[in-house]
Amino acid sequence: MNMNQNTPNQPNVTYMGIPSLVEERDACGVGFIADVKGKGSHKLIQQTLTALSCMEHRGGCSADNDSGDGSGVMTAIPRELLSPWFSEKGLTMPPVEQLGVGMVFLPQDSSNREEDRSHVESVVKDANLTVLGWREVPVNPDILGVQAKENQPRIEQIMVTSPDGLSGDELDRVLYIVRSQIGKRLADNFYICSFSCRTIVYKGMVRSEVLGEFYQDLSDPNYISRFAVYHRRFSTNTMPKWPLAQPMRLLGHNGEINTLIGNINSMATREVKLNAPGWKPEELTALTPIVNTANSDSYNLDSALELLVRTGCSPLEAAMILVPEAYKNQPNLRDYPEITDFYDYYSGFQEPWDGPALLAFSDGKMVGACLDRNGLRPARYCITKDDYVVVGSEAGVVDLPAADIIEKGKLGPGQTIAVDLTSQEVLKNWQIKQRIAKKHPYGEWLQTHRQQLTHETFSHTLLLNDAKQLLQQQTAFGYTAEDVDMIVVPMAIQGKEPTFCMGDDIPLAVLSDKPHLLYDYFKQRFAQVTNPPIDPLRESLVMSLEMLLGSKGNLLDPQAEDAKLIKIDSPVLNETELQRI
Repeated sequence: MNMNQNTPNQPNVTYMGIPSLVEERDACGVGFIADVKGKGSHKLIQQTLTALSCMEHRGGCSADNDSGDGSGVMTAIPRELLSPWFSEKGLTMPPVEQLGVGMVFLPQDSSNREEDRSHVESVVKDANLTVLGWREVPVNPDILGVQAKENQPRIEQIMVTSPDGLSGDELDRVLYIVRSQIGKRLADNFYICSFSCRTIVYKGMVRSEVLGEFYQDLSDPNYISRFAVYHRRFSTNTMPKWPLAQPMRLLGHNGEINTLIGNINSMATREVKLNAPGWKPEELTALTPIVNTANSDSYNLDSALELLVRTGCSPLEAAMILVPEAYKNQPNLRDYPEITDFYDYYSGFQEPWDGPALLAFSDGKMVGACLDRNGLRPARYCITKDDYVVVGSEAGVVDLPAADIIEKGKLGPGQTIAVDLTSQEVLKNWQIKQRIAKKHPYGEWLQTHRQQLTHETFSHTLLLNDAKQLLQQQTAFGYTAEDVDMIVVPMAIQGKEPTFCMGDDIPLAVLSDKPHLLYDYFKQRFAQVTNPPIDPLRESLVMSLEMLLGSKGNLLDPQAEDAKLIKIDSPVLNETELQRI
């Protein structure tokens, strides 16, 4: 079992291609429960486990019917539960948000486990943190399936604090760096589920119905929290893995990211020039690689989200940047130009993580959920008169008296709902986005720096009027006689794209010993048929051919100058437009 932070638990299978595309596909159950104005209770944990049980049919199991694809919960750190451990050790429990707790999967082999503990403690101490000790998490392995038990890690919690009094965001930032440094060295049989002074994740290869039985902490009345994010995993075409159970460090994800390879490549190019206010270059370098092709789509999205959150964004802002709604030609956004400006600004240097997605997330201060721009995953919510908020992939996962419900509904495409645990308020879609969009004067930045390339007519002057020279140019760029006769000429005569049927018998360009057009080397990874057609003409609400040309700015430190880009309506330019650029 391999549980590397960056390449978790790869199965011993030989295959070609990107692992996350070959293996990882999600169709899960996810949601959160939050007590807006309460102090937390064990009842909320019980309700979360009940909600998880109701999601069992949305998850998968191995052939033994007991080894679940994964389930888990993220909650606030249960101080009342941990207090007896400090008393037993004769230690004083650090104040709220000064205690960092790491939930760690360790090797079952005792010698390897001691070596890993030693390395973890060394990195923690190098970061000027104090190790208070290790707590063994009480579990019941008897309820595990055969496969889950074969791969079961030793589960322990490391307790740390800062002698300098670091707390809250400052301490979480240090723990984030420490976790990244640890994960780079400890590749096998090791994984950190969470390492924070606010949140903790309990997860594993168990069915959602028995998560509370496996982790005995979750059944303890002293386990108290104001919120919980829960997740039941369904992994298709993959081997279930303990580290890939969810929630991840910040989010639980139902869906799949279809643009994953582009997202990973773009993030890799940003890593060389990462710069965040208040961060040293070596601290940011310690975080790389931020994303990894060996990880699942959910894992990588969580990593990108965490980078933004730890460098100053709220989870809500980070989600808006990474998973934007369809904001062009959106009638509902006509009254909110500042929100459109926000999305338009960030489109210049952050491509969407696009695909069906319901995200539930929390950093311990805020808990929320959002849908992708097409709304391709279900998300139901209820708000009660005693300030309880329940969000889930399905309605009715928590038994709430009808008389107590003051509002219920579902999230639409691109919509968000959240609970601010600090200000104790429920935040709705437009309220959230208006607050975030007013953080900077994005509209002014765009008006000052963004340039629009106006449409130009084709030149009446022939660029190539010599047949021999034209043939040379066509040959140099990979055009064939078939391309000219069957595509170029019909398009010029009819003014529309030629249509064919009965499949494509053209050999793959990558296997040909003859030069081809650049476009011939790009093929879809699956057979796609859409009805009605999906294109920027008939589906302009969610699709566009607009592009931005220029240097991408720093994602972690937005500035007015980053809006200095040229906007074009289509990547297909005529010679006049090209000369203007």
